[in-house]
Amino acid sequence: MDAYQRYGPMLLRKAQRLLQSHEDARDVVQSLFVDLLERGEGETDLPYLYRAVTNRCLNMIRDRKKRAQLLERNDPALRGPVRVSSESRAVDMDLLLKLGAELDAESCELVVYRFVDDMPLEEIERLTGISRKTIGKRLERVRDTIARLSAVPAGEP
Repeated sequence: MDAYQRYGPMLLRKAQRLLQSHEDARDVVQSLFVDLLERGEGETDLPYLYRAVTNRCLNMIRDRKKRAQLLERNDPALRGPVRVSSESRAVDMDLLLKLGAELDAESCELVVYRFVDDMPLEEIERLTGISRKTIGKRLERVRDTIARLSAVPAGEP
């Protein structure tokens, strides 16, 4: 499959950034291409692959057992800050994981595209088919959730 040769390394890097684990990232990317082969889908475009990897990573993060394992790992090379506003306020990946438990799947996907991948709204609109206005409103709700999660003192629910 040519798509694996062309896009595999890029998709693996994206999955590593989200999952903070080379092994988990490799599993996500390989399972995606295995599923495509089993379904007989030969040539797949990059936007589809990009979204598929993002959603598979988010599903893995949502899994409670995996989330606990991810929080225990602290690989500094894969654990960079995430930009969450135009003021470049950064949060660590722990907050991104907490957001995964608070937000719906579509909002989580938007968070990854905007704050992890640093995509402009126009590019997110093209990728997802969601209007810029709707994306902006959802991201505003995400910022409110971030503010709420950031205001909770450590050790409290």
